[in-house]
Amino acid sequence: MIGWLGGAYLWVKAFHIISVIFWMAGLFILPRYLVHHTATVPGSAEDAEWIKREKLLRRMILNPASIMTWALGLCLAASLGFDYPWLWAKFGFVVLLTGYDHWAVATSKKLARGLRPYAERRLRMLNEVPALLIIAIVILVVVKPA
Repeated sequence: MIGWLGGAYLWVKAFHIISVIFWMAGLFILPRYLVHHTATVPGSAEDAEWIKREKLLRRMILNPASIMTWALGLCLAASLGFDYPWLWAKFGFVVLLTGYDHWAVATSKKLARGLRPYAERRLRMLNEVPALLIIAIVILVVVKPA
């Protein structure tokens, strides 16, 4: 029994972890989609296919998973209490991860409009951002440094 969630705490935690897994899956695949999409000719049939794929990924995985991750995570934090420095550091990294998510979605929408704002090489380098952030987040959650 932890905080106001009581016996539901572990269930909420389990579904939080599940939603994080789905969100991360989306954040690992969307930037790779962007790399391939950037290489297409705007207005081509291949471009249209990438637009469709990215939109479906956003609608079916990224948006629901990020919303569930935040909602369940805030419930867990409120139940646990906000008096932990590691928790505030985790929030900071999750905010950065959310910003990255918004950047990737905005970039896919620019590509859908025919713009090519980034070179493939830059997008390939930016692919690594979610991995670095999730490493920091997992270490904070598991180790809970003071």
